[in-house]
Amino acid sequence: MHDYIKERTIKIGKYVVETRQTVRLIAKEFGVSKSTVHKDLTERLPEINPELYNQVKDVLNYHKSIRHLRGGEATRNKYREDKKTEDPTFKPVG
Repeated sequence: MHDYIKERTIKIGKYVVETRQTVRLIAKEFGVSKSTVHKDLTERLPEINPELYNQVKDVLNYHKSIRHLRGGEATRNKYREDKKTEDPTFKPVG
């Protein structure tokens, strides 16, 4: 494995533990694909730094456990946006 990949993997791992952000947001922040971030965190990090991997794994498991809630929220927001464009007098509740 190249040194720059190891360095990126450790940087991403530390960033996940510090910020607890999602894989998509981290991918944007580091300018790589979410597939690359996921591979770095789940396949490469355990070999490079097992202790950091255990911390990262907790964050990833948390995000996995609430993903159904995020999906529902995104759908709700999508339809709120559609309703706003159709009816200019629409005022969302809450």
